[in-house]
Amino acid sequence: MGGVVIRIGIIGMSEGNGHPFSFSAIINGYSEPDLAVSGWKVIHDYVIRRDASEFGFPDVRVTHAWTQDAETTRKLCRASRIDNAAVAAEEMIGSVDAVILARDDFENHLAMALPFLKSGLHVFVDKPLTVESDELRVFRPFLESGKLMSCSGMRYARELDEARAALDAYGEIRLVRGAILNSWEKYGIHLVDAILNVVRAKPVSVMPLEAPHASMAIRMDDDSLVQLDVLGDVGGCFRIDFFGTRKVTAHEIADNFTAFRRTLWRFIDCIKTGRPPIPPEQTITAMRVLMAGRMARSERRKVALNELRI
Repeated sequence: MGGVVIRIGIIGMSEGNGHPFSFSAIINGYSEPDLAVSGWKVIHDYVIRRDASEFGFPDVRVTHAWTQDAETTRKLCRASRIDNAAVAAEEMIGSVDAVILARDDFENHLAMALPFLKSGLHVFVDKPLTVESDELRVFRPFLESGKLMSCSGMRYARELDEARAALDAYGEIRLVRGAILNSWEKYGIHLVDAILNVVRAKPVSVMPLEAPHASMAIRMDDDSLVQLDVLGDVGGCFRIDFFGTRKVTAHEIADNFTAFRRTLWRFIDCIKTGRPPIPPEQTITAMRVLMAGRMARSERRKVALNELRI
């Protein structure tokens, strides 16, 4: 017998980001013909390859959706079987138990999330939460109270399961290298979250490297090095390599579906339990790495994380 249904509202869109469609489909299931004409072929193509058992969570539904374009909202509702197309985002307050802000335009995250957080709802904010220290200070108490979750789904990448489970097999980690497409501000968090959820060392400083793209050398508190390259407008690329004294492995990250489903599972567990799914200091550290990298590149110098007061 089912229990009380957790009602989730989803908010989108931002340019090039189809997470409202993928996240809603993972929770609600999907209408294949409607997803096929939604404009998100890449999501349609990986969703139809998954088994029916991989969709849905007990007693959880996306019940409301809003985007800034009414036709996009209608497409989203049809594709992901969402009953209510909201005219304004904030009209969901009082009708849902939680909100997924599935937009990666971080410039708008605080203004869009704050009304829901202040109303007591649980909120998931798509990556990155923010790249501004004053905004992170506002978000911090909501992270600590378990009302706010924000991360890259790649924090839970299936391809890194073995490294997470058996890190000691690597011996002493000397170097971690990561490469991805797009920009430091938008996609750097994929690498940061994925790597920091595997290694035990903590970042200390970020130094820019000479390159035609965003390239950062991160010194860790065990003196190991993490080198991240965010390559801009290139073909599909998401790779992480671990170099230990006893083991070296390379990981091509490609299974977005599993990473997203694991992320949503943790957010739903947070709604049920009220416990922060990620230790708040880990989220704050990841944001500080992004901020330090941005500052390091702009000022062409090494930036210590402790320069950023949160």
